[in-house]
Amino acid sequence: MAMNRREALQRVAWLMGGTVSAPLILAVEKGYPAATSVGGKPSILTVPQMASVSTVVEIMIPRTDTPGAVDVGVPGFIDLMLRDVYTQKDRDRYLAGMAELDAAAVDQHGKRLVALDGSDQIALVRTFHDAALAEDLAQRRAHARAERPFILMTKELTLLGFFTSEVGATQVLQYVAVPGSYHGCLPLEQAGNGKTWAVQPGIQF
Repeated sequence: MAMNRREALQRVAWLMGGTVSAPLILAVEKGYPAATSVGGKPSILTVPQMASVSTVVEIMIPRTDTPGAVDVGVPGFIDLMLRDVYTQKDRDRYLAGMAELDAAAVDQHGKRLVALDGSDQIALVRTFHDAALAEDLAQRRAHARAERPFILMTKELTLLGFFTSEVGATQVLQYVAVPGSYHGCLPLEQAGNGKTWAVQPGIQF
């Protein structure tokens, strides 16, 4: 499947409030491989850390009537991005943020994030996400260069990994590998039932 990854990056930027980090731009420019459900031993993250990442990304894009972030291999995609694209400083910040989230779980509930009930997991992730998003917005309004914390790094990697996977592009978005004839007026059910397109015709980079 030929996927317009630059357009996927535009979508991630829109969902992130208008900006994405430099490593994601670099990954798209270099044609970094999409997420895949094929598993493997992590390169940067430990097995417990992979479990924490899996918990967070599944909260962000859970399995519903379509596969979720874990199903399409987003945790492995994040591990490889950390290995191949991010700097050591970025990796250290990511791992420190993950440890902070786990420490908050232990402090509030006496258990690590992965051991919490689903509702407690969601509440904690949402608290960290909302605080990070508010700080990121304040930094951008002040025209300051903000370094995104673990939770927002995970969010943008999850969005990019999911929507450039075959499942994300074909089952959640509309995707036509070779667009055909133009139909100006169709019933909604014949035009994707309101799904946005994985690739917008006519956009050139």
